[in-house]
This record gives sequence, structure tokens and C-alpha cells, in this order.
Amino acid sequence: MKLNIEKLNSFWIGLSIGVVIPILFSWIFLKRFYPVDLSFFEIISMIFPSVLLGKLFLLSIIPNLLGVFIFYKQDTFKIGIGIMIGAIPYLLVAVFMM
Repeated sequence: MKLNIEKLNSFWIGLSIGVVIPILFSWIFLKRFYPVDLSFFEIISMIFPSVLLGKLFLLSIIPNLLGVFIFYKQDTFKIGIGIMIGAIPYLLVAVFMM
């Protein structure tokens, strides 16, 4: 059974992917590389006032950029635009936290 990607070519699907993927990537990154056994929200509250949170937001945008590239190569532009728009709030927060 072949998946018809044209049926899924929607801005709203891309926007939801673009908002969720950075949070998921940040959670995986902190669970894997942060050396303490705290919950995700406790770690975020520990690094909140510092520049590290801005750098974490910049790092979390990387999967979105990869997703935009993949969806543009498959000619599903609406999903790609949604993912890109979903990454803009993370980029703005990262720039203002630096």
C-alpha cells in the first residue's frame, strides 16, 4: 500500500509538526546528554535564565530545517512552509535569549 503524500500536503499538518518536533528533540537531547536525573521541566527551569536555553532552542530547530528540506525535495510545499513557520517562534526566542 503506497502512501499518497499529496493528501497530507496541508499547512496545518506542517505547522503542528513544526511546533512539536523541537520540543520532542529538546526532550530527547536533554535526556541523553544532560548529566543529572531530573525531569525535563526541572532541567528547563534550571537553565532558564542563562544563555544555554537559547542555545538549546537553536539546536532544537535543526530537525525542522531537515524536515523542510525533505518535504521541499518531495514537492510538498505546504507541509514545508508549515514546518518553517512552526520553527520561527523557537528562532525568535533563541535570538532574544542570546
